Amino acid sequence: MKYPIGIQDFQKLQEGGYLYIDKTEVIHKLLTAGQYYFLSRPRRFGKSLLLSTIKYLFQGKKELFDGLWIGQHWNWKEQSPVIHLRFSSMDYQHLPLGEAISNQLLEIAQEHNIDLEGDSYKEQFRLLIRNLSTRGKVALLIDEYDKPIIDYLDKDLLPQAKSNQGVLKTFYSVIKDSDPYIRFLMVTGVSKFSKVSIFSELNNLKDITLHRQYATLVGYTQDELEEVFDSRIEEISEEENIDKQELLARIKKWYNGYSWDGKNFLYNPFSALSYFDSGEFHNYWFATGTPTFLINLLKERMVYKVEAIKVGMVAFDGFDPENIDTTSLLFQTGYLTIKAKEEFGVYLLDVPNQEVQDSLLQYLLGIFSYTSQVQATPLVLELRMAFLENSLDRAMTIINGLLKSIPSHIFLKDKEAYYHSVVFLVFQYLGLFIEAEVHTSDGRMDAVVQTDSHIYILEFKLDESAESALEQIREKKYAEKFHLQAKPIISIGINFSSETKSIEAWKTAKLFE
Repeated sequence: MKYPIGIQDFQKLQEGGYLYIDKTEVIHKLLTAGQYYFLSRPRRFGKSLLLSTIKYLFQGKKELFDGLWIGQHWNWKEQSPVIHLRFSSMDYQHLPLGEAISNQLLEIAQEHNIDLEGDSYKEQFRLLIRNLSTRGKVALLIDEYDKPIIDYLDKDLLPQAKSNQGVLKTFYSVIKDSDPYIRFLMVTGVSKFSKVSIFSELNNLKDITLHRQYATLVGYTQDELEEVFDSRIEEISEEENIDKQELLARIKKWYNGYSWDGKNFLYNPFSALSYFDSGEFHNYWFATGTPTFLINLLKERMVYKVEAIKVGMVAFDGFDPENIDTTSLLFQTGYLTIKAKEEFGVYLLDVPNQEVQDSLLQYLLGIFSYTSQVQATPLVLELRMAFLENSLDRAMTIINGLLKSIPSHIFLKDKEAYYHSVVFLVFQYLGLFIEAEVHTSDGRMDAVVQTDSHIYILEFKLDESAESALEQIREKKYAEKFHLQAKPIISIGINFSSETKSIEAWKTAKLFE
């Protein structure tokens, strides 16, 4: 089986004999139910392949769809000229955006043997649509429409983002006046920006990002994964000497979990394909490029608790590059997803799966503790071993090291925030490798770590005393829920000093034997 990792052209995929999970039935529904669409999905989720597939349908390349559902259901006689704009392939990093757009328009015109006489990218776009429409109404496909903005969201680069936004506003304004010449329009991107005119002027553009009917348009469902990759799953199961159902559960935990309706949950195609290609659990999607601006924004705003967030519908309506909402950004870039839809239009957002959680925690722990992201995982694994070996001295040393790594002037400026962030992230990350959990309530933080032999209940204080931490564990009766587990329960009270940026004192007490 050939895995189409990184292949975004449907013709190349089909002619090369690569795997394709048949999405053409839902694509047919999309093409026959409406005319103007917008779809937002995170990077590496199959948006480009979707538009490429639609392109070849409108071009009438019937031979590419042999054996697929749509092969027997599409009207192959109704072909349309296609304008397929791909912002990811425009050289706007080295050229003014308007010139980069113009170059791609000229390439498309040349493919269709059309001479464009317009002096501006706006006029060239208008003429290309109208000239092509003499051969039939045009299918207009715009891939990664927002990339010239997304690439410049770092604070220092924001003027370039605003400049590109103005260029795009002018460019997309052509579409409204070209309506008589357009058969079909689909725009894809990562984010929905509130001030780009494609959304403010095109009032007939249907946003299907959260539409249940198209929830599985891109991405792999559990049924699709088990059916298409069954032989590979069997193979890995035998190689690793692991029960097939246990392996499926592990794959699901690592890579499933994305949803845009709270009911249909999906695999990121890039991660799933990469896993089946290598047979190794890794953070494939995250490793392809975490936006620097996102990490910088989380650090600047002291956002370290990225989980279980409830939002209203307004969180999905787009955002302004000059005033980005953190939750909206995390959702639209794929670090949060819809886990449930509740009453009164309330949505529960959370991290999709272990791949994203592991990587995000690694990065967050690195930036808040001022250690290398590369070092974050080994340090937490060392902490895991310390608890497994009941070496509390070693555990305190590791936690101390992380707090000590924070520059003094930064720690003293926001001591409460940095103390909470590092302790929270350490135990949140530890929970991926051992049974550990952290709770936050009214600025207070506590943690529970369970091993095969012990249960540790930890309480943290800042500039108070280790004894007061132990007293709180006793008063709040934290140990009662663990009575029946037949393990020694150890309470650990820890007091941090903001002056020394370290553990000033820690004490333990046995609660139950």
